[in-house]
Amino acid sequence: MANLISLPLQERIPRNNILQRATDIIIFFLFLSLLSYRFLTLSNHGVAWLLAFLCESWFTLCWVLTINSNWNPVEYRTYPERLLQRVGEVPSVDMFVTTADPLLEPPIITVNTVLSLLAVDYPAHKLACYVSDDGASLLTFYSLVEASKFAKLWVPFCKKYSIRVRAPFVYFSTEIDESLDLSPDFRDEWKTMKNEYKQLRRRIEEAVQKNYIAGDLTGDFAAFSKIDPKNHPSIVKVIWENKENLPDGLPHLIYVSREKRPVHPHHFKAGAMNVLTRVSGVMTNSPFILNVDCDMFVNNPQTILHAMCLLLGFEQEKESGFVQFPQIFYRSLKDDPFGNNQFIVFWKFIMPGIVGIQGPFYGGTGCFHRRKVIYGLSPDEATIQGAMETTFGNSVHFMKSVPQILSGIKDKTDCQPADLSSTEEAANEVASCVYEYNTSWGERVGWVYGSATEDVLTGLRIHSKGWRSGYCTPDPPAFLGDTPSGGPAILTQQKRWATGLLEILVSNYNPILGVIKGKLLIRQCLVYLSVIIWPLRALPELCYALLPPYCILTTTYFLPTVWEPAIFVPSALFVILNLYNLSYYLRCGLSIRSWWNNQRMTRIISATS
Repeated sequence: MANLISLPLQERIPRNNILQRATDIIIFFLFLSLLSYRFLTLSNHGVAWLLAFLCESWFTLCWVLTINSNWNPVEYRTYPERLLQRVGEVPSVDMFVTTADPLLEPPIITVNTVLSLLAVDYPAHKLACYVSDDGASLLTFYSLVEASKFAKLWVPFCKKYSIRVRAPFVYFSTEIDESLDLSPDFRDEWKTMKNEYKQLRRRIEEAVQKNYIAGDLTGDFAAFSKIDPKNHPSIVKVIWENKENLPDGLPHLIYVSREKRPVHPHHFKAGAMNVLTRVSGVMTNSPFILNVDCDMFVNNPQTILHAMCLLLGFEQEKESGFVQFPQIFYRSLKDDPFGNNQFIVFWKFIMPGIVGIQGPFYGGTGCFHRRKVIYGLSPDEATIQGAMETTFGNSVHFMKSVPQILSGIKDKTDCQPADLSSTEEAANEVASCVYEYNTSWGERVGWVYGSATEDVLTGLRIHSKGWRSGYCTPDPPAFLGDTPSGGPAILTQQKRWATGLLEILVSNYNPILGVIKGKLLIRQCLVYLSVIIWPLRALPELCYALLPPYCILTTTYFLPTVWEPAIFVPSALFVILNLYNLSYYLRCGLSIRSWWNNQRMTRIISATS
C-alpha cells in the first residue's frame, strides 16, 4: 500500500521525434531557398512572379508556425488504479450535456449520451448530470424522464458485468457471441435489457413521430404547455435525485432550459454553458465540470478516473487548469470522401506537440474544467478581485456557493442542499436572461462571448491567466462522437469555425495581447495564431491556384523553367511535403484514398472559407 501511495497518478512522456525535426528543417530550408531565388530574380519577371513570392512567403510563415507546434511532442500516461490509494475519496463532478434542436439532434441520441454518463465507473453520489435544452423541447424532457426509468436497470447491469461500452445503441448493435462462455444469468439479463431498451426507443420514436406526448400536460410537463422555443421562461426540473447519496445508485439528473426572450441576446452555446455553470453552482456546486455534446457518448467507463489522474496528479494545480480528451468519431463514410477525418491526424500527431508547450486547446466537448478556473481565478490568486456581486451577480444562493469553490472546498456533500428540488426556484433565477446584466459573465467569468468558436476563445483566456492544460488519451478512447457526413453540412461547420476564429483575431482576446498583458507563453501564442489565421489562407491558396491558368492566358510563367537548376527546389518541396503528409495518414491506419480525399476537400474548404 505504501508503494502504491508513492507512485505517481500520471507520467509525462516525451516522444522521440528526431526524424520529424530533421524533415521539418529540410522543408523550411527549401522554402527559404525558393523565397531567396524569387527575391533575387523579381526584377526579371512580371506580376505572376511577384504574386508567387507573396503566396510562398505566407506558406513559409505557416510552416514556421507548424514547426513550433510540432517541435517537442509530449504524451501523458495515467494510472486510475492508483487514484483511490492516493486521494482516499474522489472529488465530485458536474456533467454538462448540451442540445438545442430535437430535429437536428434526435432525443434518442441525447438519451444514449446521458445513459453512458450515468453509468461511468465513479461513485454515483459524486456525480450530477445536467442536460441543457436550448430548444425547450417537450420531446427532449419526456425522453429524459423515460431514460431515467431505464437507467435504474441499465446502470446496475453495466456495473455488475463490467460492460465497456455503456451507450445502449452501440452495445445492442451486435448480438451475443455464442462462442463465449457466458453465464445463463448474464444471457437472460442481456435479453431483458435489450428488450427494455427497444421499448424505450419505441416510446421515444413514437413521441417524435406524433410530435406530442399522450395525455394532459400536467405536473412536470405543465411548464411546456404552449411553449415558444424562442420566447419562454427558464425551466429547471430535477428528473432524478440520489437522495440517499448511494455510491452505487443513480447520479442526479437535472433538465435545464434557460429563459429566452427576443429582446435579449442568448450568446448561443457559450450562454447555455454559463447558465449550466450557475444552475449547477446553486444545486450541487462540484469543484470539477465535464462538458460533452449531446452526440458524444462515453466509450471508456473509467474516463473520469483518467481525468482525475491529471487534475489531481500534479503538485501544482496550475499544471492542469483543464483536461482535454481527443474528439474521435464513430461514424464516417469509406475513405472519407468529404474530408472530415483529418482530425484523426490532428489529435494523434499535431496535438502532442502543443501539449509540450502550455497544453492543448479547449475543444468544446470532452473536457474537464476546474470550476474555479471557469470563475476566472488565476493560479496565483486566492480569490477574485473586485465586488462579488458585480462579478457573479446578485443571487443569494449562488453567492453562497462561489466562496466555497474559491476557498478550495472539494467535496460537494459539504455544501450541497439536502433536497435538490428545493433549489429549483434559485436555479430558475440564475437561468434568467437578465441575470448576467452588469456582471462579468461572458468576459472575465465563464465561457467567453464574442466568437462563434467560444471553446477556443475560452481556452485562450484560461491559458492567458497562466494555467496549463492536460491532454488525456486512454485506451480505449474516452469519448466517441458523431460528425457531419455530407458536404454542405461540413462546409457550414467550417464557415462557422472560420468566422469565429477571425472574430478572435480582431478582438481584445488576440493571443498577442495575451503575451503582452497576460501570462500566455510566446510559443503558445504562436500555436494559437497558427489556428486563428487559418481562415486567411483562402487568399494566398486561391491566388496560387489561379496562377497556372493566368500564366497560360498571358504566356508567362511563375515557376523556374525545366532547364534551370532552381526547378529542383519547388519540385523537392512538392514531393517531400506530400510524402510527409501522407505518412501521417498511413501511420493512423488510413488509406491513400482517404489522404487524397482530405487533400481535395482541404483545397475546397480553403477556397470557400
